Order: sequence, then C-alpha cells, then structure tokens
Amino acid sequence: MPLTLEIVTPEAKVYSDTIDSVVIPTVEGEIGVLPGHIPLLTQVEHGELRVTKGAVSSLLAVSGGFAQIDGDKVRVLAEHAITEEKIDENAVEAAMKRAEQQLKEATNMDPQQFEHLQELVRYAGVQLAVKRRKR
Repeated sequence: MPLTLEIVTPEAKVYSDTIDSVVIPTVEGEIGVLPGHIPLLTQVEHGELRVTKGAVSSLLAVSGGFAQIDGDKVRVLAEHAITEEKIDENAVEAAMKRAEQQLKEATNMDPQQFEHLQELVRYAGVQLAVKRRKR
C-alpha cells in the first residue's frame, strides 16, 4: 500500500505523488513514515525532506510548518519548500550573503525583520546543503 505525499506552501503545491516512504525533519528530530504509520501531527523544522519512490530518492529543502500523517496520506504544510532540481545555487548564495550583511549592519532593526532575515539565512543554508549533498 503506497503513501500519498503532498507538500504545500502558501504560494503553491510543491509536491504531490504516490511514494514508498518519506523522512521529515521535525523539531523532535527526523521521523520516517511508511504506509500504515500511526496518525500524527508534528511541527516541521528547517531541513532536508527525503522521499523514496521505488529505487529513486529525492530531496527537498523545507522550512517551518506542520506535517499531518493520517493513514496512508502525508500532508506537509510548510512556510517554504523547494525540490532539489529547482534550487538555483548562485541565487541562494547571493540572497544568503545579502541577508547576512543586513544582519551585520542591523543596529535598530525591527525584531520581526531581524527574525525574518535569520530565517532567510537558515533556509538558504538548508537549500545549499540539499543541492551540494550529491557532489
């Protein structure tokens, strides 16, 4: 019995397919989900989400949100998610450098803006790790 995985962000449906298993980064650590997993709602952490379908494994960078596991359906509602193929390494590095520079220069920055920049840097780091893993 296969699993159905759906990954959704506020902008788009990033992934939707029938798979064999998925490993999700959560605030308590990674959890592996196989068909027949107990129902679960958990908080998603910045990190690598690994999908296995047949002999093929694919990686996605995810950031913040929740995962809901119910029977053979897994739904991930994430702030950000991107498949490995769509990560533009140069663009991510440039965005990360800009955010790091703004953080260095921040003296009287609004705390929400500061936190947003830190999130950008963390998510950029995850994307780069995912993109570079297979080298």
